[in-house]
Amino acid sequence: MFAKRLISGIVLVILAIAVVGTGGFLLFAVTMAVSLVGLFELYRVMKIEKTPLAAVGYAACVFYYTLLGLHGQQYVTLMAIAALMLLMSIYVFTFPKYKTEEIMAAFFGLFYVAVMLSYLYQVRLMPDGGYLVWLIFLSSWGCDTCAYCAGRLFGRHKLAPVLSPKKTVEGAIGGAVGAAVLGFLYAQVIGHQMMAVDDPDLACAAACGIAAVISQVGDLAASAIKRNHQIKDYGHLIPGHGGVLDRFDSMIFTAPAIYFAITFLR
Repeated sequence: MFAKRLISGIVLVILAIAVVGTGGFLLFAVTMAVSLVGLFELYRVMKIEKTPLAAVGYAACVFYYTLLGLHGQQYVTLMAIAALMLLMSIYVFTFPKYKTEEIMAAFFGLFYVAVMLSYLYQVRLMPDGGYLVWLIFLSSWGCDTCAYCAGRLFGRHKLAPVLSPKKTVEGAIGGAVGAAVLGFLYAQVIGHQMMAVDDPDLACAAACGIAAVISQVGDLAASAIKRNHQIKDYGHLIPGHGGVLDRFDSMIFTAPAIYFAITFLR
């Protein structure tokens, strides 16, 4: 099991470097594909993956990415309202086939998975995006590693004892501090190449620290959904890691966090 997890992890890192490093249409297409798979996994947990509600969610996801690709972000609110109207129309005209919770799950999934994950592509599009996009991975994966180490060494107080008994407050703090340090070190190496960031050291360190705190909320949120529905993993697509949402749960939160942090810190 460990060998399978290690090998698939290495393959994921290589693919991430190739896709994110290339950027452009390749990153756009991969991000949309990952969003659709993640949306399917979430809808499967909610038991609506093959319903008209899910069809609206999938279509809205594709339409959202089309707007993104055509630089039509100003129409996203209109798209969201149209998707909600369609969902409510299905709810009304098929009543009582679907429950209110299923309508909300279909709409929630569109933003939780598709919109939030799209910020991986949007950060890559920013000025200096070729450098800044790696902060998403540093804050997410770096936080996980630092939190684990800090928790093992200093962990005493439970962070969320019912939801995740092994996570500690000390580990959470260590993860955030460790991610900030990684961001600072990254800026020390790459910062001189950034033309659109006034103080790369401060911006990268602060952005990674902020995103690391938020990433832990994302990780716990994904765990909470699984606990509520009594499942271990969202899927089995990635050997040893589970589904897309199991691997990208914290990144769903760190991608928009890095985008907005850099927007205000640059």
